[in-house]
Amino acid sequence: MTDKEPAIKPWGGRFTEPTDAFVERFTASVEFDQRLYHHDINGSLAHAKMLASVGVLTDAEYQQIETGLEAIRSEVEAGEFQWSVTLEDVHMNIEARLTDKIGITGKKLHTGRSRNDQVATDIRLYLRDEIDHIASELSRLQQGLLTLASREADTIMPGFTHLQTAQPVTFGHHLLAWNEMLERDYSRLMDCRARMNQCPLGAAALAGTSYPIDRAMTAELLGFDAPTENSLDSVSDRDFAIEFTSFASLVMTHLSRFSEELVLWTSAQFNFIELPDRFCTGSSIMPQKKNPDVPELVRGKVGRVNGHLISLLTLMKSQPLAYNKDNQEDKEPLFDTIDTVKDCLKAYADMIPAIRPNKAAMEQAARRGFSTATDLADYLVGKGVAFRDAHEIVGQSVAYGLEQEKDLSEMTLEELQQFSDVISADVFEVLTLAGSVAARDHIGGTAPKQVIAATKRAADKISKR
Repeated sequence: MTDKEPAIKPWGGRFTEPTDAFVERFTASVEFDQRLYHHDINGSLAHAKMLASVGVLTDAEYQQIETGLEAIRSEVEAGEFQWSVTLEDVHMNIEARLTDKIGITGKKLHTGRSRNDQVATDIRLYLRDEIDHIASELSRLQQGLLTLASREADTIMPGFTHLQTAQPVTFGHHLLAWNEMLERDYSRLMDCRARMNQCPLGAAALAGTSYPIDRAMTAELLGFDAPTENSLDSVSDRDFAIEFTSFASLVMTHLSRFSEELVLWTSAQFNFIELPDRFCTGSSIMPQKKNPDVPELVRGKVGRVNGHLISLLTLMKSQPLAYNKDNQEDKEPLFDTIDTVKDCLKAYADMIPAIRPNKAAMEQAARRGFSTATDLADYLVGKGVAFRDAHEIVGQSVAYGLEQEKDLSEMTLEELQQFSDVISADVFEVLTLAGSVAARDHIGGTAPKQVIAATKRAADKISKR
């Protein structure tokens, strides 16, 4: 960040003394909003083209502005642009540089607009591009999940409730649960994009402009669906940023849940999976350690995103119409949320397909904890026993198993028959892990063929995006 000589403020006509140096730094946003330069230039190009079309600018003036703005874009991208805190923000820095380059014509660019509608437009353009990038990474993560789920459709593992062994499932089925969360996240993200894609440009400071502008033209040039309907709302609300950050909190919450399971599963106590070395780190003192740092960091980063959501909600909760300087505080939480979500999705999209399951450990864990107890209860119901009575019978057989240190599948027929005489030799078909998962043969069930079918349906959805 460098400063030129103190500039005359474009708004300084009514002021009788210069801005205090501290206030200048305190109110400036250029240190963080300069990332909007590309979209600010695009918005200015569309605005200038519209002004030329309605006769406010001549064609020659528009050509000067276009050439100057593209030259400035090149300067920024080459790292040659000199940003100035004195000029407060990205908008005034670019406008001042344009005037330096092309003279008085540069001062005409701001005709019919305000920084209020300009920044509202820039943020929407920027966020729209970032949403598209995030949607792509989200789809890539889902594709990785589906590939792994299809490959592990018949890999048996314990399913848990309360982190206690419940019923056997497959690793593929478990991964598809993650995918369902991400599918809803994708839908929320697209809803957010659709609601956001309206153009505030032309709302000016708060009340529109008396110039004969064509808002539909600028909206179309910038790829928006339509102009916004109300000038007051256009410049002052940031609900689109709040909605995006709400999406981000949810997707990060889901990634945090995935992370918790990955951290547990990589531990020696579970030993269900192994993560690639490139996504882990070691210990500075314990040479045997392989730490799942990527999942742990993702799990930790949800806190900052949730904090940004609260920050933006609090920012907006007491603002009267229309624009207030408070809204300068929308950018840093929004920008950090975008960066965090992008990084976490990239890490997971790269890491998930490379997970290696320890199938033997998973199956052995599924054999512990009487995971086929519900199957035995269902078997008894099929033999005519009322469910509550079947529940009691199975509970007694589990108590016996705990005493004898035997799983249900390890008991003899005679041992099982002491709890109910309707049990016969066919019971062992439902007490096997493979038989248990195969029995739940319906949409959303654990049967391997259902898992394969579900992965295909999910993949078809992604391919149609």
